[in-house]
Amino acid sequence: MSEEGKYLNKNDWKNRRKSQSAVKEKKCDLFVHESSIVDDRVTIGEGTKIWHFSHILSHTTIGKNCSFGQNCVVGSRVKIGNGVKVQNNVSIYEGVEIEDDVFLGPSMVFTNVINPRAFIQRKDEFQKTLLKRGCSVGANATIVCGVIIGEYALIGSGAVVNKNVKPYALMVGVPARQIGWVGKSGNTLELIDGVASDEFGKYVIIDEQLKEL
Repeated sequence: MSEEGKYLNKNDWKNRRKSQSAVKEKKCDLFVHESSIVDDRVTIGEGTKIWHFSHILSHTTIGKNCSFGQNCVVGSRVKIGNGVKVQNNVSIYEGVEIEDDVFLGPSMVFTNVINPRAFIQRKDEFQKTLLKRGCSVGANATIVCGVIIGEYALIGSGAVVNKNVKPYALMVGVPARQIGWVGKSGNTLELIDGVASDEFGKYVIIDEQLKEL
């Protein structure tokens, strides 16, 4: 319903969304498709694009030059950095924090409660999930709440992550297990005497962690 208490017809709603999008584009150089909804008290950086049928809930912060595909939902109090790419059908729930340059593949899944019940209210038990800079999560993967995905880690399609992931780790399977290392390029690294390289630089294994030199 509108502020005046009258129902909006289809054309009224479309015109209203167009007007809101035009204002946002003019002020912030961002794009919000007319079919999407951005609640009040949301901060969105310049150059960000929000495509069809998406909903950004209140008290959320989204950085610059991000992209949200079709049918995405960003919950309240979520913090998203710059340059984040979110593909179709992704819901980012309260409790999730995403740093710069993270990629979320289509239909990947977050959770925010370990033991949900429909008949028990557990909003005060949301667990924090942190995705560090530059990591990627493949299509249909699931990130169980309460974990940290390290910088530039790569989560394979369909994997289920239920524990912390090391920076640059390549994770696959159910539950996810590490099968190797990737560089910033996302390509698998071939380590020789604990050292590897890609077009972004050199890496070395120190204390079972991959470090960039």
